[in-house]
Amino acid sequence: MNAPVLATREAGFAYRGAAPVLHGITLDITAGRSVALVGESGAGKTTMLRLLLGLTRPTTGQVLFDGETLRLRDRAQMRTFRRSVQSVFQDPYSSLDPRQRVRNIVSEPLRSLGLAGAGTKERVAAALTGVGLPADTGDRYPHEFSGGQRQRIALARATVCDPRVLLADEPVSALDVTTRVRIVDLLEELKESRGLTIAMVSHDLSVVAALCEHTAVLENGRIVEQGDTRAVLGAPVHPYTRRLLASVPRLPEGPADRG
Repeated sequence: MNAPVLATREAGFAYRGAAPVLHGITLDITAGRSVALVGESGAGKTTMLRLLLGLTRPTTGQVLFDGETLRLRDRAQMRTFRRSVQSVFQDPYSSLDPRQRVRNIVSEPLRSLGLAGAGTKERVAAALTGVGLPADTGDRYPHEFSGGQRQRIALARATVCDPRVLLADEPVSALDVTTRVRIVDLLEELKESRGLTIAMVSHDLSVVAALCEHTAVLENGRIVEQGDTRAVLGAPVHPYTRRLLASVPRLPEGPADRG
């Protein structure tokens, strides 16, 4: 079995003077697999994602990257981490700078990581075509595109530096149903073609069933159930997971069912 590229060990988080948001979270994100963090609003999913992105330090426990404690002040480690771990967010309308041409938006990670150079134009074009957009998309502005196309641009930006891990915060919830299906299919294609590891926050269990192999269910900042997605969603053990599933009339076939 592949080793976890990202992991948490008894990780907790509390804002100063407030009750803990996360309690003792232990989770492995194994290389080449897709993991979902699910739960209702306030469950701690987004805070968990911030820990995994290295944007917030846990107040207790550890975040591990390639088996080593993630140290936010270690410049050498964080440079490797930033190149290896990229993100895409919920709203394709607010996550792209409307004043920038798409080529500048997509190339931003290359510049921030010191990877920009003579081949930047070609890398941007390859990233755009890799998410199903024409290479000349780079000459245009975000407002010229639909929500689904904008999310493809966001995915091109996230993958232009060939990361190992993609962390996605509700990546399809702002899109219409048809476009959601297309973006989920694209994420699955990127995972298979690039060997990309995906960790996704979602409240949409149908998307989780379609894309993710492992699911962790959060309630009030604690993981109450986790395991193979087919088992967690098909035969849930915890009452909270059962309540989440009660609102989903039918789950599509997931990766675990595809042989």
